[in-house]
Amino acid sequence: MSEPDRFGAAGLRRAVLQSWESSPTRFREDANAEEDLRLGGYRDRLLVELAQNAADAAGSGGVLSVELVGDELRVANTGSPLTAEGVAALASLRASAKREGASVGRFGVGFAAVLAVSEAPSVLSTSGGVAFSAERTREAAAQLPGPAEELSRREGAVPVLRLPWEVDGAPPEGFSTEVRLPLRSDVDATALLDSCADQAPGLLLSLPALTEIRIGRQTWRRIDEDTDRVEVRGPVRSDRWLVHRASGALSQSVLSGLGAESRSAAHWQVTWAVPLDAEGAPIPLAEDVLHTPTPTEERLSLPARLLASVPVEADRRRAAASPATDEVLTFAAECYPALVDKLPAAHRTALVPLPGFPLSDVDDKLRQGVNDRLRVSAWLPGARDKPVAPLEARALEHVSPELVELLADLVPGLLDPELSDARHRRSLHALEVRRLGAAEIVESVTGLSREPGWWRRLYDALAPAAEADPQAREEFSALPVPLADGRTVNGVRDVLLSRPERDLDPAALLSALDISGLRIAHPEATHPLLEKLGAHPAGPAELLDAPPLAEAVRSSVSDARTGVDVGPLAEAVLRLVEESHPRDWLGALALPDDEGDFRRADELLLPEAALLSVIDTEHLGEGAPLSVLDDEVARRWPTELLTSIGVLDGFGVHVEDDPVEPDDRFPDAPQWWAEQEADRPEEWPPARFVGIRDLDLVADDAWPAAISLLTRDPDTLRALREPHGYSAWWLSRFALIEGHPPRHWRLPEADELAGVYDPVPDVELDVEALRLAGVRAELRIDDGDDAEDLLERLGDPDRAIRAGTALRAHQALAEAVAAGVVDASDLEPPEMVRSVSGAVVSTGRAVVLDEPWMLSVLEAPLVIAGGSPDQFDAEALAELLDLPLASEENTLRVPDPGRVQRWSEVARVPSGCELLGVDVPDGEIALHDKLRVQASTGEHQVHWWVEPTGKVHAERTPDGLARALAWAANAWEHRFALAALLADPEATTLLR
Repeated sequence: MSEPDRFGAAGLRRAVLQSWESSPTRFREDANAEEDLRLGGYRDRLLVELAQNAADAAGSGGVLSVELVGDELRVANTGSPLTAEGVAALASLRASAKREGASVGRFGVGFAAVLAVSEAPSVLSTSGGVAFSAERTREAAAQLPGPAEELSRREGAVPVLRLPWEVDGAPPEGFSTEVRLPLRSDVDATALLDSCADQAPGLLLSLPALTEIRIGRQTWRRIDEDTDRVEVRGPVRSDRWLVHRASGALSQSVLSGLGAESRSAAHWQVTWAVPLDAEGAPIPLAEDVLHTPTPTEERLSLPARLLASVPVEADRRRAAASPATDEVLTFAAECYPALVDKLPAAHRTALVPLPGFPLSDVDDKLRQGVNDRLRVSAWLPGARDKPVAPLEARALEHVSPELVELLADLVPGLLDPELSDARHRRSLHALEVRRLGAAEIVESVTGLSREPGWWRRLYDALAPAAEADPQAREEFSALPVPLADGRTVNGVRDVLLSRPERDLDPAALLSALDISGLRIAHPEATHPLLEKLGAHPAGPAELLDAPPLAEAVRSSVSDARTGVDVGPLAEAVLRLVEESHPRDWLGALALPDDEGDFRRADELLLPEAALLSVIDTEHLGEGAPLSVLDDEVARRWPTELLTSIGVLDGFGVHVEDDPVEPDDRFPDAPQWWAEQEADRPEEWPPARFVGIRDLDLVADDAWPAAISLLTRDPDTLRALREPHGYSAWWLSRFALIEGHPPRHWRLPEADELAGVYDPVPDVELDVEALRLAGVRAELRIDDGDDAEDLLERLGDPDRAIRAGTALRAHQALAEAVAAGVVDASDLEPPEMVRSVSGAVVSTGRAVVLDEPWMLSVLEAPLVIAGGSPDQFDAEALAELLDLPLASEENTLRVPDPGRVQRWSEVARVPSGCELLGVDVPDGEIALHDKLRVQASTGEHQVHWWVEPTGKVHAERTPDGLARALAWAANAWEHRFALAALLADPEATTLLR
């Protein structure tokens, strides 16, 4: 038997029963309160509450054992045995005996969780035991009038934990207290044990005072590896946790808002814990609940578990809405970075709460507070092993260890390259870490002074990003580039890349030259990325295409004359041309002449130049258009190389595409331009201008040799053959052969020009050379000078000119006037002209024949030209010669009307016209045996005549009839054939 009333149980029962008897309402209140706890706040919290009580009793090193003995669940623990105060707390509502020291339970209501499985719980301790019983409580309450009536309404439900009875018994060996719970018939004992087994690992983490929990034959044990790491070893697996603990005092201002029991707990405690894998890496939690330190129903979405002394509501399921709660949560958020900092650098971002909807109000506050503290705390691994706060951190968008190493000293707060992995990206974004893209990388290195090898390493580190991201590639085009001359320029465009592996390294060649605007990358910085970004390989061809080099060459002569040493530039350019091909502007390169002065290359002659034999010496030397190249320079460089850049051996050729005006560098070019534009306005300006240089420098007596030189050189020969070209035009007018321009002469075989032009003297030039120089091969009038010269020659009585030649000459002159090639008003009329008889007569007596039938009544020595009416413009010739037309002098008439017939009725006319393919005229013909015309001076017999009215007359002779028929049928060229047919019908056979 136990000692009577060891814990004062009888007194407790007596007091409760008296309260119920005196106030039946109190019985109902107690019954309702216990029912609320059983059905509400403490349902499903059996093991949690018993473990919490065990932890409070143990203080430290506690062990909890749970086993099923028959139909009874037994929960034993080590620690302090049961006391009278403890029994009083168990039998009261919200009056815990745990008032001093650290404890988890606080209000004395947690034991109510046993009612979920048992109606007769008992507690056996080494100091004694007490039991509670629903049945015995009903019996006691039934003796009281008020409670008895209430029992009938409540169907026998009573407050089980208000009446304790002392019982005998003892806990198992090694334990100080055991709770025995006879299970109700509706409780699944196996499921209950399984539920306890599920909760055991978490309780060991939540309740530091417990070190071991046994559930049946299974055991879970907590091992504190050190202050930061905890291992919970179970029967199946072990869980390792990284923890961070902190504590402190709550401010008095927040305690005033708590109840009396809660105000006694003036300290806060926080533990953050995150599970670790076998390698020590964190396993972030996707979803959890707030532990205070036992689990509540406040859902959290933080990656780590929070165990904190947050004030909770009476049922311990929700955090109390109070300033103290906010303060503890604030302290918890401030402690979070310390947990993160305990992880290896590569795993820290795993504990960053990612954006998402909060799962509760507590979750919302914690997430905001944790992220705020994480942003300002220095915990991210920096590039130089120094932790960096996210708000000061910089993460590279395109990252590699090499790039981070290069930029670590340039970008404050630059993060460790390991954080470039995609698994860190979302965490860094949540922390608002500024990301440095391509443009920011370029900005960070702009204006930087580094040795060329450093820049090459930078380009190498950036190459993968440029390859993968077109936008980054565009941004990287603004990267600085160190140049071979020691400068660093911003932007790769217009940069030329040296090729140190080549025998001729342009960088080494030009690096010492001060060429403004020429950008050649330093050989040690040259990288394939630069070419992909827009730089160009600096081979000889690329350098020669560089505008700054061309500009330096163009100004080299003026630079030399101001004292600048242009020798290195000439050396470099010539070596480049050796490896490439020349450019048009190379003629401006300054080279020394044989007098020590510097001249343009295209103003210098080779010492052995063929051109020296034909150039007038007054045009050579200082102040003259040309000089002779320095002999040493000429010996050092190949002749082909020197001539390719413009140094002269023979005549030079200049070609200009799409000219818009005459080139004043060529003598008389404006005159040539104006003449060609007037002759061919629809083809002007020309598609190109081709001119041979220095023609005006040839000595007067050296032209045959010069012409020979021009026609032997393929380039100048092509220039002379250019249709309507300047060079041939100039030669024909200004070159000299025996003191006269080439067009003064004719080719020896040009017989049709005999008498008019003299044959060219024998100057040892072939026909092609003479023709290209302008020596005449045919009768052609190109301008007024040609016309004036021809008229003078025709009027020269010392010239023996055949009548046919004179006729063709007058015809050419008439056509030139009619076509606008010659403006008659621009020429002085000649004083002497050549008639159709070949005689030279004064213009005061001559007329221009415009009506061929009048030739038979005019004096031949006074008649100019003549010929076929359909090919000769007599009026144009009369205008040029300032002579009257023969028709204007016509006062003749035919006195005899003759016999009029239609042409189709005249014998042999139809057959003759048919044979020659000529249409028979529609009009009439007046036939005469003898045709006479009458003038004031007498009569003249003629073969045919046409009156001003158009009436045609003809003698009955083959010649007269044929001329009249040819005139009427507009077939003047057939007049002789018609005469033959009309004279002899048998002539048809001959004509055929």
